[in-house]
Amino acid sequence: MNRLLFPLLLLSSVLLLSTTAPWTGEQAWQSVPFTPDIPRTWDSAALADFDLPLATPKASPIQVSPAYYYQLPERVIYKSYPVYAPGREPKGYWEWLHQQEPEIIFDPGKLKTEADWIKAGELVFDAPVDTVGNVITMGEVRGKELYELNKTPLTAEGIMPFTRYVVPKKGLVVLGSFACAMCHTRVMPDGSMLKGAQTNFPDSRRTAFAFRNPAVPERAAQGLVSSLMAAPWLPNDPHTALSKQSKETIAAAIAAMPPGVNLREGAGILYPPQVPSLIGIKDQKFLDHTGVNQHRSIGDLMRYAALNQAMDMLASYDGFIPGANDGKTLPAPGKAQAVGTADRYSDAQLYALAKFVYALKPPPNPNRPNPLTKRGELVFAEQGCVTCHTPPLFTNNMLTPVDGFTIPEAHHTKYPIFDVSVGTNPDYALKTRRGTGYYKVPSLRGIWYRSPFMHDGSLATVDDVFDPRRLRDDYVPTGFKRADVKTQAVRGHEFGMELPAKDRQALTAYLKTL
Repeated sequence: MNRLLFPLLLLSSVLLLSTTAPWTGEQAWQSVPFTPDIPRTWDSAALADFDLPLATPKASPIQVSPAYYYQLPERVIYKSYPVYAPGREPKGYWEWLHQQEPEIIFDPGKLKTEADWIKAGELVFDAPVDTVGNVITMGEVRGKELYELNKTPLTAEGIMPFTRYVVPKKGLVVLGSFACAMCHTRVMPDGSMLKGAQTNFPDSRRTAFAFRNPAVPERAAQGLVSSLMAAPWLPNDPHTALSKQSKETIAAAIAAMPPGVNLREGAGILYPPQVPSLIGIKDQKFLDHTGVNQHRSIGDLMRYAALNQAMDMLASYDGFIPGANDGKTLPAPGKAQAVGTADRYSDAQLYALAKFVYALKPPPNPNRPNPLTKRGELVFAEQGCVTCHTPPLFTNNMLTPVDGFTIPEAHHTKYPIFDVSVGTNPDYALKTRRGTGYYKVPSLRGIWYRSPFMHDGSLATVDDVFDPRRLRDDYVPTGFKRADVKTQAVRGHEFGMELPAKDRQALTAYLKTL
């Protein structure tokens, strides 16, 4: 009887809600009382095959144990406040901040509906991990140079949305950074803020600017390269070599990254990753350009967030522990010095964060279908683009091997592999701590508001992707190019490049409607 009665009561509650407020069906469902089944983030069984093996199998990461992970203190999430650019801050705002009481804003005991959990996840998304100035300093955000030299985008209100002020005690205002929002917030052309999108914050250029400050010792720049990027198991590892170069050489290498291509731990400076959008990630089966983590459930997204904030710095890569003071000895729980390694998110915080990310929606697309885009849709099908970029997700959710990588026989039965290389630069997939020997097939949805393109952000626009000139050695990449080169071919993914100009125009017009 109870099993029959409960669905009727639930349905009547939803119908009542739908008649008393102008909500969508999804919003009404989110307002029903909700008791989450929160997975254990650092679960040994789930972690066992969460990571794909690296291209150099012996260096595949060994993550810290659950016992170690759960000894780390849980992060306290305080209320945070917007950072305004100089000259845009409301009158009296700075003084007002100093009068605010500290407020802990994440309390799972107060979350009663699914909508509550999603809203709380947004607080986690915005919550800074670094509040001591290791990543960005107070002087930078309150001075003019950060904005003028680096052309930092601002919202219509003058907010710089990539960092936040935090009040840990009354009278003390600190700058918070290294939140999820830092790399996954985009200021749109109309001055609005799009959370979850590929960032357009010029963080790498800002880092290079900071390194060039005479007060920053050379060993600090060298140490950052070594801990964040080195893969010492590789013969002649280029990032180990870079970590021994001058501060100016390192700064120049970092400054070469345009907005949307970021300095990221375990990736690369010499071949860095384009920042992916999180919008629509719920439908993706692999995470990161190299598919380094599987995405099988909300628990996997929780693990991914924990790794990237920043438990992967404490993993062992063939004996190399990036976040260890000596590179090889795991610090006692809570004693690691790398940003984000001295504490951890709670399982409830990570669950809320994942619910928020799953709920992210794309902005309204201004590119409407027309006769040109209809022609482009036919070209898309005729050229076989649907094989890899299969509607409606516009990805087949498979992995493609890079040139120079031999697929292990066991992988064919373990992972969905499309055994064709598209010929793009393989270095990121072979020479980094995230290098699996594969690139995942990305979704094409939302490319109208994303840029730059390719896994390394080497092309600034969709039109550049189909420009035959990019295959020439005298080509100047419109996106990322290394500091030590002036011209460089952007090879690979040559599909559609031999089409007549009118068909290429139609194809790009169609892609912008997705």
